[in-house]
Amino acid sequence: MIDLELSRDNAGLVLVDFQERLLKAMPPEIAERAIQNAVILVEAAKRMGLPVIISQQYPRGLGQTAPELVAALENATNVTRFDKMQFGCGGLPEFEGPAAKRKQWIVAGMETHVCLYQTARSLARTHTVFVPADAALSRTKANWQIGLDLMQRAGCVITSTETVTFDLLKQAGTDDFKALSKLIK
Repeated sequence: MIDLELSRDNAGLVLVDFQERLLKAMPPEIAERAIQNAVILVEAAKRMGLPVIISQQYPRGLGQTAPELVAALENATNVTRFDKMQFGCGGLPEFEGPAAKRKQWIVAGMETHVCLYQTARSLARTHTVFVPADAALSRTKANWQIGLDLMQRAGCVITSTETVTFDLLKQAGTDDFKALSKLIK
Protein backbone atom coordinates (compact mmCIF):
# COMPACT_ATOMS: atom_id res chain seq x y z
CA MET A 1 0.00 0.00 0.00
CA ILE A 2 1.35 3.41 -0.92
CA ASP A 3 1.61 6.18 1.63
CA LEU A 4 -0.83 8.89 0.59
CA GLU A 5 0.37 11.38 3.21
CA LEU A 6 2.83 13.89 1.82
CA SER A 7 5.79 14.73 4.03
CA ARG A 8 8.10 17.75 3.93
CA ASP A 9 11.00 15.44 4.73
CA ASN A 10 10.23 12.99 1.93
CA ALA A 11 8.73 15.06 -0.90
CA GLY A 12 10.21 16.91 -3.85
CA LEU A 13 8.74 18.85 -6.78
CA VAL A 14 9.33 18.15 -10.46
CA LEU A 15 8.23 20.73 -13.06
CA VAL A 16 8.21 19.14 -16.49
CA ASP A 17 8.61 21.39 -19.54
CA PHE A 18 6.63 24.49 -18.53
CA GLN A 19 8.08 26.32 -21.54
CA GLU A 20 7.03 29.54 -23.24
CA ARG A 21 6.42 28.31 -26.79
CA LEU A 22 4.77 25.10 -25.67
CA LEU A 23 2.45 27.08 -23.37
CA LYS A 24 1.24 29.10 -26.38
CA ALA A 25 -0.09 25.85 -27.91
CA MET A 26 -2.27 25.18 -24.86
CA PRO A 27 -5.81 26.49 -24.33
CA PRO A 28 -5.11 29.95 -22.82
CA GLU A 29 -7.42 29.74 -19.80
CA ILE A 30 -6.10 26.29 -18.86
CA ALA A 31 -2.48 27.38 -19.37
CA GLU A 32 -2.98 30.41 -17.13
CA ARG A 33 -4.54 28.29 -14.37
CA ALA A 34 -1.82 25.63 -14.59
CA ILE A 35 0.93 28.26 -14.35
CA GLN A 36 -0.77 29.82 -11.31
CA ASN A 37 -0.95 26.40 -9.69
CA ALA A 38 2.68 25.63 -10.57
CA VAL A 39 3.67 28.91 -8.90
CA ILE A 40 1.77 27.82 -5.76
CA LEU A 41 3.64 24.50 -5.83
CA VAL A 42 6.97 26.34 -6.17
CA GLU A 43 6.12 28.66 -3.27
CA ALA A 44 5.14 25.67 -1.14
CA ALA A 45 8.38 23.89 -2.06
CA LYS A 46 10.44 26.98 -1.19
CA ARG A 47 8.72 27.52 2.16
CA MET A 48 9.00 23.85 3.11
CA GLY A 49 12.52 23.21 1.86
CA LEU A 50 11.59 20.70 -0.85
CA PRO A 51 14.03 20.10 -3.69
CA VAL A 52 12.76 21.35 -7.05
CA ILE A 53 13.74 19.78 -10.36
CA ILE A 54 12.91 21.63 -13.58
CA SER A 55 13.24 20.16 -17.04
CA GLN A 56 13.11 21.83 -20.43
CA GLN A 57 12.38 19.77 -23.54
CA TYR A 58 14.43 20.98 -26.53
CA PRO A 59 14.48 24.65 -25.44
CA ARG A 60 15.81 25.80 -28.80
CA GLY A 61 12.46 24.86 -30.30
CA LEU A 62 10.09 25.10 -27.34
CA GLY A 63 11.58 28.09 -25.51
CA GLN A 64 12.65 28.64 -21.94
CA THR A 65 10.80 28.03 -18.69
CA ALA A 66 7.77 30.32 -18.27
CA PRO A 67 8.79 33.68 -16.77
CA GLU A 68 6.23 33.34 -13.96
CA LEU A 69 7.99 30.19 -12.75
CA VAL A 70 11.43 31.70 -13.16
CA ALA A 71 10.30 34.64 -10.99
CA ALA A 72 8.77 32.29 -8.39
CA LEU A 73 12.03 30.35 -8.22
CA GLU A 74 14.06 33.46 -7.41
CA ASN A 75 15.93 32.97 -4.13
CA ALA A 76 15.03 29.27 -4.09
CA THR A 77 17.68 26.87 -2.91
CA ASN A 78 17.99 23.21 -3.80
CA VAL A 79 16.88 23.71 -7.44
CA THR A 80 18.15 21.55 -10.30
CA ARG A 81 17.49 22.71 -13.86
CA PHE A 82 18.34 20.81 -17.01
CA ASP A 83 17.57 20.51 -20.69
CA LYS A 84 16.62 17.22 -22.26
CA MET A 85 15.75 15.53 -25.51
CA GLN A 86 14.10 12.48 -23.91
CA PHE A 87 10.39 12.81 -23.29
CA GLY A 88 10.52 11.49 -19.73
CA CYS A 89 13.06 12.76 -17.23
CA GLY A 90 12.67 10.27 -14.37
CA GLY A 91 15.83 8.22 -13.99
CA LEU A 92 18.11 10.81 -15.59
CA PRO A 93 21.29 11.80 -13.72
CA GLU A 94 19.61 14.96 -12.41
CA PHE A 95 17.59 12.76 -10.04
CA GLU A 96 20.74 11.31 -8.49
CA GLY A 97 22.28 12.71 -5.32
CA PRO A 98 20.30 14.25 -2.47
CA ALA A 99 17.09 14.59 -4.49
CA ALA A 100 17.06 10.85 -5.21
CA LYS A 101 16.74 10.21 -1.48
CA ARG A 102 13.22 11.60 -1.58
CA LYS A 103 10.49 8.97 -1.48
CA GLN A 104 7.71 11.17 -2.86
CA TRP A 105 7.55 13.37 -5.92
CA ILE A 106 4.96 15.96 -6.84
CA VAL A 107 5.05 16.04 -10.63
CA ALA A 108 3.44 18.81 -12.72
CA GLY A 109 3.87 20.04 -16.27
CA MET A 110 3.14 19.29 -19.87
CA GLU A 111 2.20 17.61 -21.98
CA THR A 112 0.21 15.37 -19.68
CA HIS A 113 0.09 12.44 -22.10
CA VAL A 114 3.75 12.58 -23.19
CA CYS A 115 6.56 14.08 -21.08
CA LEU A 116 4.60 14.34 -17.84
CA TYR A 117 3.28 10.79 -18.19
CA GLN A 118 6.66 9.29 -19.06
CA THR A 119 8.34 11.11 -16.17
CA ALA A 120 5.67 10.12 -13.64
CA ARG A 121 5.59 6.51 -14.87
CA SER A 122 9.34 6.19 -14.47
CA LEU A 123 9.36 7.73 -10.99
CA ALA A 124 6.38 5.63 -9.88
CA ARG A 125 8.49 2.48 -10.21
CA THR A 126 10.46 3.47 -7.10
CA HIS A 127 8.65 6.46 -5.54
CA THR A 128 5.18 7.63 -4.61
CA VAL A 129 4.15 10.14 -7.26
CA PHE A 130 1.49 12.81 -6.79
CA VAL A 131 0.17 14.53 -9.92
CA PRO A 132 -1.90 17.69 -9.37
CA ALA A 133 -4.28 17.49 -12.34
CA ASP A 134 -4.82 21.26 -12.23
CA ALA A 135 -1.08 21.81 -12.85
CA ALA A 136 -0.95 19.41 -15.81
CA LEU A 137 -1.61 20.41 -19.41
CA SER A 138 -2.14 18.97 -22.85
CA ARG A 139 -3.26 20.68 -26.03
CA THR A 140 -6.54 18.74 -25.94
CA LYS A 141 -8.77 17.69 -23.08
CA ALA A 142 -8.82 14.13 -24.43
CA ASN A 143 -5.03 13.82 -24.26
CA TRP A 144 -5.00 15.42 -20.81
CA GLN A 145 -7.49 12.82 -19.56
CA ILE A 146 -5.62 9.95 -21.26
CA GLY A 147 -2.38 11.08 -19.59
CA LEU A 148 -4.02 11.26 -16.15
CA ASP A 149 -5.62 7.83 -16.62
CA LEU A 150 -2.30 6.29 -17.69
CA MET A 151 -0.48 7.82 -14.72
CA GLN A 152 -3.13 6.52 -12.33
CA ARG A 153 -2.78 3.04 -13.83
CA ALA A 154 0.99 3.34 -13.34
CA GLY A 155 0.37 3.87 -9.61
CA CYS A 156 0.44 7.67 -9.41
CA VAL A 157 -1.90 9.59 -7.11
CA ILE A 158 -3.99 12.04 -9.13
CA THR A 159 -4.71 15.02 -6.91
CA SER A 160 -4.92 18.84 -6.94
CA THR A 161 -2.59 21.70 -6.09
CA GLU A 162 -4.70 22.66 -3.10
CA THR A 163 -4.77 19.09 -1.76
CA VAL A 164 -0.98 18.79 -2.11
CA THR A 165 -0.37 22.16 -0.46
CA PHE A 166 -2.61 21.56 2.55
CA ASP A 167 -1.32 18.00 2.98
CA LEU A 168 2.22 19.37 3.22
CA LEU A 169 1.09 22.15 5.58
CA LYS A 170 -0.73 19.77 7.96
CA GLN A 171 -2.29 22.63 10.01
CA ALA A 172 -3.64 26.16 9.89
CA GLY A 173 -2.31 29.13 11.81
CA THR A 174 1.36 28.85 10.84
CA ASP A 175 3.30 31.44 8.85
CA ASP A 176 3.52 28.95 5.97
CA PHE A 177 -0.26 28.46 6.05
CA LYS A 178 -0.90 32.21 6.03
CA ALA A 179 1.44 32.82 3.10
CA LEU A 180 0.26 29.89 0.99
CA SER A 181 -3.46 30.26 1.69
CA LYS A 182 -3.26 33.82 0.25
CA LEU A 183 -2.03 32.34 -3.03
CA ILE A 184 -4.77 29.71 -3.14
CA LYS A 185 -7.67 32.16 -2.72
